[in-house]
Amino acid sequence: MASSIETTSTTTTLKNNGNTYLSVDTNDDVAITNTLTATSPTFVTPNIGAATVTSLNGGQLGGRRNIVYNGEMKVAQRGTSFTGVTATGTFPVDRFLFHVGSLGTWTLSQSTDVPTGQGFAKSIKCDVTTVDASPSGTDYARIDQRFEGQDLQAFCKGTSNAKQFALSFYVKSAKTGTHIVELQDADNTRNISKAYTVSSADTWEKKELIIDADTTGAFDSDNAKSLTVAWWLSAGTDYKSGTLATSWISPTNANRVVGQVNVADNTANNFFLTGVQLEEGSVATPFEHRSYGEELALCHRYYQTYQATAQEWIYLEGAGATSRWWQSYINTPMRAVPSATITSGFSGSMIGGTINSIALQSIQNNRASWRVTTSATFGSAYEVRHTDSFNGEKVLYSAEL
Repeated sequence: MASSIETTSTTTTLKNNGNTYLSVDTNDDVAITNTLTATSPTFVTPNIGAATVTSLNGGQLGGRRNIVYNGEMKVAQRGTSFTGVTATGTFPVDRFLFHVGSLGTWTLSQSTDVPTGQGFAKSIKCDVTTVDASPSGTDYARIDQRFEGQDLQAFCKGTSNAKQFALSFYVKSAKTGTHIVELQDADNTRNISKAYTVSSADTWEKKELIIDADTTGAFDSDNAKSLTVAWWLSAGTDYKSGTLATSWISPTNANRVVGQVNVADNTANNFFLTGVQLEEGSVATPFEHRSYGEELALCHRYYQTYQATAQEWIYLEGAGATSRWWQSYINTPMRAVPSATITSGFSGSMIGGTINSIALQSIQNNRASWRVTTSATFGSAYEVRHTDSFNGEKVLYSAEL
């Protein structure tokens, strides 16, 4: 009797001469009931040629995928906590800027509250301390990161080969409901908004958003701001009274954040963010972790500090002068010639005198020159002896977008 395969509604069986040797049920459970012996087995080696793989997830095959700097929120050069924030300009961690216009008072901080088991140690925490339960028309609160155009060329925006953006991040908030992420193309004045839902209060959730490719309007290939990714926390009616713009379009304020909840309506509310990744492709891949040293070096392109040492040399303009020159250095090349400010605690004493004032005179790619006015006159170079060189006495360089 020949071998046969018999199928019923619940089982598929392999039989030989009426004997059942193997059966598979609808749960994919396999049962072997007799021994089946092959006397002269023939093994066939599959013919697999060289595989040609042109992309991974529609993007590059190797190297860095994530174009976000400091997506793990672990670099915070400016400090780790900022209270009483009522205006735009605070970076709770490097590269993430908080914007607020007439909407509540906030405490912004680098937090150790992170999703469990994902390899993160830090997050951003936005905590409202003075509420605004009914934001007026143009009020807003959001946090964003901005990108240079020359770092976005792989997306091929504005061409027939335009790529999708895969944005993923971990979020936690006491305010459940609809939240909005907005992408803003500054070069072509085109925006797109995507909604996501915070389902459970005070619970870390991972969100993955696929942003449409845009065949209209290429990013400029330069070091200026081309793209902003913004997480909205609250907005007035001017930004949410229309229909959410879920495809790339010239922005209309009323369509930007339709449905956005108001994180600022209760002092018990907050908003945490970490694990931010933006990459090419139609699928969000696992977060790309980088070392602290590498992340810090990337952040130095936009912001860095020069720490004064215990003894800094200054140089006279001439014999008997009370004004002298001092130079502070820029250790890592920055995006552009930066601004330079000096902390208010910068003061000190010299041999035979004290520092009365210090003011920026000029700045270049690798150093800043300062005019130091002292209480004494000398005929040669002298050392500045700071009263406490590690008491917040720094030069702050910024080339943020």
